[in-house]
Amino acid sequence: MTKLTFGALTILTVIATAAAAMAQDVAAGKTSFNKCLACHAIGEGAKNKVGPELNGLNGRKSGTAEGYNYSDANKNSGITWDEATFKEYIKDPKAKIPGTKMAFAGIKNETEINNLWSFISQFDKDGKIKQ
Repeated sequence: MTKLTFGALTILTVIATAAAAMAQDVAAGKTSFNKCLACHAIGEGAKNKVGPELNGLNGRKSGTAEGYNYSDANKNSGITWDEATFKEYIKDPKAKIPGTKMAFAGIKNETEINNLWSFISQFDKDGKIKQ
């Protein structure tokens, strides 16, 4: 019985630790998003700025945020945003979409990129945090 209790406690600890790590990733991603705030908005009430609002980015086709004037490069890129595509793009936007208007050198740190995706991908198209 003791082994069973210890095993259950171990599993619960792992689950709690994973949940805490995920929360830290989102919090760190929110901090990283400060680099994006000059050009992008996210969350309830987000509006296009110099760049498009980023609500509901996961699964959205590039060049389709309503009311934003995209470059032809973005509109014609054929990209549908997902985790892998975002992570490749954010490292070097101009390399992923030559001709993009995005004037950002990119983020090279893998942990920061992962955290940023955790933050951005939690928002649905209405700017609400997914449950």
